[in-house]
Amino acid sequence: MERWEAGANLRVAAASTDAAAIERARLHLYRVSPRRSARRAFYWTQIFAFCSLSGALYWGLHTAPGATLLLLHAAAIALFSTVIAWRLAAAANLSPLLSRLSDPEDWPIYTVLCPLYREAHVVADLVAALEHIEYPKDALDIKLIVEGDDVETLTAALAVSGAPHIDVVIVSPTAPRTKPKALNVGLERARGDYLAVFDAEDRPHPQQLQAALAAFEDGPDTLACVQAPLVIDNGEAAWIARQFAAEYEIQFREILPFLARAGLPLPLGGSSNHFRVDMLRAIGGWDPYNVTEDADLGYRFAREGLTTDVIAPPTWEEGPVTLKAWRRQRARWIKGHMQTWLVLMRDPFGAMREMGAANFAAMQLTLLGGILAAFAHAPLAILVLTAMFTSYNLTPVDFALAISGYGVGFFAALSAAALSGNTTHIRTALTMPFYWPLLTIPALQALVELIFRPHAWAKTTHGVSPRRKISAPASAARAEVRTPHQPRARSGSRR
Repeated sequence: MERWEAGANLRVAAASTDAAAIERARLHLYRVSPRRSARRAFYWTQIFAFCSLSGALYWGLHTAPGATLLLLHAAAIALFSTVIAWRLAAAANLSPLLSRLSDPEDWPIYTVLCPLYREAHVVADLVAALEHIEYPKDALDIKLIVEGDDVETLTAALAVSGAPHIDVVIVSPTAPRTKPKALNVGLERARGDYLAVFDAEDRPHPQQLQAALAAFEDGPDTLACVQAPLVIDNGEAAWIARQFAAEYEIQFREILPFLARAGLPLPLGGSSNHFRVDMLRAIGGWDPYNVTEDADLGYRFAREGLTTDVIAPPTWEEGPVTLKAWRRQRARWIKGHMQTWLVLMRDPFGAMREMGAANFAAMQLTLLGGILAAFAHAPLAILVLTAMFTSYNLTPVDFALAISGYGVGFFAALSAAALSGNTTHIRTALTMPFYWPLLTIPALQALVELIFRPHAWAKTTHGVSPRRKISAPASAARAEVRTPHQPRARSGSRR
């Protein structure tokens, strides 16, 4: 790869990026499998189906309002009671994650991709964190991927890329301006047999790559990806950051391990996922038009009969500290989940046949259940408050469902506190009922963007708040990591 001196004209350097590689990064998946790409937000069959359902609902409310409302009420109760039971099952499993550490004689090359955009002020911290990774430097292939028109980040990346195992990859600023497009450029240049993705603000556990390598060694031949837990380390900065931190603990210590133990597909996190490079390339890499490319990948793996799993050593991340930053990030996530669901539902019977009925049902509960819950939280909160302060009465079933939903959420936060040892989540759980209704705001924003700006990427600004000092990062998860010669605990595992 051609290197550029920091004093060179960086705009001219960016213009020389390989145009053919950019075209492949943008369009390869769409060209080889257009029905699995989110480049088109809606297919006409889906528009027809939505219009037909809306027309049927209008007709039912007009001609038989009582029966129609009763049917909708029963469907809502069935759906949300199932989702609540699903989350309760995940929260009830208090088994800690355990991982073996690999110690091979010949270390395979491991590629690390770090997409960066407007991150000049945190690049040095990222590289310092990556330098603590306990993996032979001559077997590491770290690539800092920078947009060509982001001169400040490019200058900062070049300044810290002197080591032979760190390269700077320049991506031409072409549409779509998304993280997965940049990752596809990095994937094409990856030299490793295995690949990990880290974000600009990440501080990965030093032994994470060893744990991932051991998981691939111990796992089945179909294991394509393992996900490390993400932990928010600036939760004390603001109330919204504390809620975000608790959500992450529930997601990465309860829900994803629950799915993995059941052998079900994972909606992957956008960072700290580790791949077999040949399998990732075989399914076409990332979808550059999906703004939650991580969740999409988890289900595309499942459609190919490939599996995903979790490992123990975490990555510390920075959460949003303002409502505006949280809203923008959450709207992107919900929009991406809607994109992913729409792609899967272009041919629902085909997707179910490819994934299997159990995986397809789990996808609906995880993906569609989360989308619908985001839209429903505020209306349900208004309904409960109306019943509390007016003469309107909830039915016993509605009241039980509302109490159960909040109770399971509270229990999940307590379980997360027990698993992580962070008692802050207990205090956070007390105010969760005030947090959940806020989710409806980014959900509505996501729906509007899905229609008018489906591929717009809302950038999260990092380095805006103090973060917890991690003086000895390797010790923070020692209890969850087994020595290289101890077998991994297999109780409840599908392997």
